[in-house]
Amino acid sequence: MRKFTEAENKRRAVEVVGSLEKEFPDAGVALHYANPLELLVATILSAQTTDGRVNIVTKSLFRKYRKAEDYANADLSALELEIKSTGFYHNKAKNIKKAGEMLVQKYHSQVPKTMSEMLELPGVARKTANIVLQNAYGVVEGIAVDTHVRRVSARLGLTENQDPNKIEQDLMRIVSKEKWVRITDLLITLGRRVCTAKKPRCEICVLNKICPSAFTFN
Repeated sequence: MRKFTEAENKRRAVEVVGSLEKEFPDAGVALHYANPLELLVATILSAQTTDGRVNIVTKSLFRKYRKAEDYANADLSALELEIKSTGFYHNKAKNIKKAGEMLVQKYHSQVPKTMSEMLELPGVARKTANIVLQNAYGVVEGIAVDTHVRRVSARLGLTENQDPNKIEQDLMRIVSKEKWVRITDLLITLGRRVCTAKKPRCEICVLNKICPSAFTFN
C-alpha cells in the first residue's frame, strides 16, 4: 500500500468526509438512549457486539435501571443474565456495577463531563469516553475509534497504526476539529454498510478512487 504524507492525508481526509457526508447523510449514533447514563451503559455493552443487539437488551434494561444507584445496587448475577446476549457479560456486568458505584460515590450520581474523569470509570477507555462526551454533552476532546474506524482508516491509508489510541492521534492530526465527531459516525457507517471486515464492497464504495486498498480483496 502506498504511504501518504501528513499533508496528503489532510487533503484526503477532507475528501473522505465530504464524500461520505453526501453518501450517508443519516450517519449517527445507532445506540438508543435518553440520557448520559443510558449512553454510557449502552456503549459499554456495545463492545464486541452489534448496536442492534445492544438496543434489544437495553429496551428492557433501561426500564429497570434508571439511576446510577440502580446499577450500584444491582444484583450482579441478575445483571449478568439481563445483558448475557451482548457477550462478555461477566466483565460488562462487573464494570457497569462498579461504574454505578463510582458515579454515586464520587460524581453525585451524574456521568462526568471531562475525559480525565470519564477514564476513571471501570470499563471506560477513550472510545467510550469520546462517544459519551460528544453525544451526551457536546464535549469534543478526541475521535472515537471503534473496530470500524480502526479497519476503515487503515484501509484508506489514513493511519499505519493498529493501537486505537495511536489511530486516534493520527486522525486528530489530519482531520479538522469541527469534523472529529462526524468522521467517527461516517467511518462507522461506511464500515457497516460497505467496507465490511470479511468482504468489502469496493465496487460500490464512493471512496474507491482514492482508497489504496480498493479492489484488493477479491
